[in-house]
Amino acid sequence: MATVQEPPVTGDQLPTDRRLVESGPGFAAGLRELPRRLNVATIGAGFVAALFGCTGPALIIINGGTEAGLSTGQISSWIFGVYVLGGLISLVLGLYYKMPITGAYSIPGAVLVVAALDDFSFEQMVGAYLVAGLIVLVLGATGLIRRIAAWLPFPIIMAMIAGALIRFGIGVVDASRAAPVIVGAAILGYLLMSRYLKAVPGVVGALVLGVIAAAVTQSFGGVEGGVGITSPQLYVPAFSLGAILAVSVPLAILVIGAENAQAMGVLMAERYRPPVNAMTLISGVGGMLAAFFGAHNANIAGPMTAICSSEQAGEDRQGRYAATVVNGVLFATFGVVAGAAVALVTALPGPFIGAVAGLAMVGVLLSAFRGAFGGRRFQVGALFALIIAMSGLTLLNISAPFWALVGGVVASLVLEPADFRAEDEAAA
Repeated sequence: MATVQEPPVTGDQLPTDRRLVESGPGFAAGLRELPRRLNVATIGAGFVAALFGCTGPALIIINGGTEAGLSTGQISSWIFGVYVLGGLISLVLGLYYKMPITGAYSIPGAVLVVAALDDFSFEQMVGAYLVAGLIVLVLGATGLIRRIAAWLPFPIIMAMIAGALIRFGIGVVDASRAAPVIVGAAILGYLLMSRYLKAVPGVVGALVLGVIAAAVTQSFGGVEGGVGITSPQLYVPAFSLGAILAVSVPLAILVIGAENAQAMGVLMAERYRPPVNAMTLISGVGGMLAAFFGAHNANIAGPMTAICSSEQAGEDRQGRYAATVVNGVLFATFGVVAGAAVALVTALPGPFIGAVAGLAMVGVLLSAFRGAFGGRRFQVGALFALIIAMSGLTLLNISAPFWALVGGVVASLVLEPADFRAEDEAAA
């Protein structure tokens, strides 16, 4: 993409609107501008984000549910819940706020609940999902999350984002070892498109040359999954204290501390003012509605928001919400026709998908590192947050992004108290 002179990333991207649900341009404005915002860049970024969310994460649900003895109907309904509702979240927030706030579900959350399926009945798990959504909804309704987000030091948030997303960049290198010809072609397409055809995002070139290389090398795989056309079912929850403690609480923390926190951070890194409360509230509602379909949650997605909000969705930030709308349509469609969709996406080479996702993160990673280490305050805390997020630490079933924020703040409180005082004086 062409180099654009940008103002420095700062910590003032949080909205000043203190209403329970922050105001936005509205659906009419979003729909009215959508046709002219749909272009190669936004469509390409939305497709890449959907490709990322509909491949490996879907197989976690399919394989985990199958190993736990769930029926085809239960697994199919689970997929319907997370993908259709996740897609609707993208459409609602993307169009109302005209921001690339992308919905999906928590991938670490899927791993968490798959591990718990053997310990509780399916109805008890449904009850646990419902309670997790309620916890998120209550935290959003009280405004607590917005107050915490406003207090967290911006460099620490950015360092958490950099550490959490760096795995996608490293994934490009790992993928090149697994499939050097395909990934090499994707990288070449990214570089050539970025250098010589700046109007088109480099990730589009990566997609085109990567697919051609996969076809030439006959690297497309066979059909996996085995879930037919989705037939959603409604389930009556049962409540178990053990399931609530083992599943609901850590799942709610994952939604807020991992997914929503990442999404908020990448939006701030791209100089948006994310509607923190609305993002929390809709994640709570999405989690509660998804539960009735036997699905673990539907919420804001960190990595997919990063793809749709990056420069790969176009230089004009005001139009990047169209990438989220494209992603939302594709996500919801995937949920409706899960069998055919899973068969299609699993035929693509895994290393190719990882490489394209990593290339799409380049701009976000640059912004995150600049936001984390481009100033003078909270540098020790930012470094702690970066290292913890990169470590992939999981403690008490809570993943690294949450602990990166905790560790970074604690380090700054102990070692950089003057920076907090300076922030308070500046805000006064």
